[in-house]
Amino acid sequence: MYQPGSVCVLDDLGTLRFSGADAGKFLQGQLSNDVSALSATALLRAGLHNPQGRTLALLWLIAADGGDVLALLPRELLDAIASQLRRYVLRAKLTISDNSAQQRIYGLAAPDACPAAAGRRIAYGARDQQRMLLLQSAADPEPQGPTMSRAQWRALDIAAGLAQVYGATSGQFVAQMLNLDCIDAISFTKGCYTGQEVIARAHYRGRIKRRLQRFASRAAPHLAAGDSGRLDDGRSFRVVEAVAQADGGCEFLAVAALPGATAEPDEGGLAPVEGLPYSTLPLPYALPE
Repeated sequence: MYQPGSVCVLDDLGTLRFSGADAGKFLQGQLSNDVSALSATALLRAGLHNPQGRTLALLWLIAADGGDVLALLPRELLDAIASQLRRYVLRAKLTISDNSAQQRIYGLAAPDACPAAAGRRIAYGARDQQRMLLLQSAADPEPQGPTMSRAQWRALDIAAGLAQVYGATSGQFVAQMLNLDCIDAISFTKGCYTGQEVIARAHYRGRIKRRLQRFASRAAPHLAAGDSGRLDDGRSFRVVEAVAQADGGCEFLAVAALPGATAEPDEGGLAPVEGLPYSTLPLPYALPE
């Protein structure tokens, strides 16, 4: 358990900077959320999708100075996502640059107890008011306070039902499979964007049978994003986030068929863990009926 005011170094996250007069307009046509709602003090989560509605990356957006937009995402995806988006710049007044070397990103738990530090504090989300991000210039001194491991921070993300997309899971899931509609990462009232038709059809015409769910295994092998397997009730799953527990078990977010849903074909992928004993843990939000 972390102490109030704990600080976590999030050095696995990087930053893309969108600069130019058309930055907001460009992102509005590419991402699943309404970019006009951007703020300098709170994250706006949005998915980047392919034409089939599958999530290539989940971006955490922040309004920056001069109309620029910062997007936080795993460093392992930075080059691929920047290249993907540059294909659509065309004549837009926009540059996309890797800003990671200029900034450091920290997670703050129970931020009211954190000491003052240089940089900008960003609300982690309306559904998680006990955490914030701190964005600092690389030249600023590191924030002081009790340290929190990356695994502890990831455990809090899992408890909050917050998906992330990595290289192993990029393009694997339609937006609603990651519960992006439950964490305010999709707008169904904005204009068109890549993948919008598939995502809107899933929203208005039918129930999603496979959803992100939270599980705990009593005796699991090491699980990581992208691993696949089968629960001991027969449902197949694919891991989105996972963290080892001190008792040798594992807590994880995985996309699996909802209880009572018609069985679907197994997801292809890595050699499965067969018959994994598990228990279901609650999410802090309700899944759509």
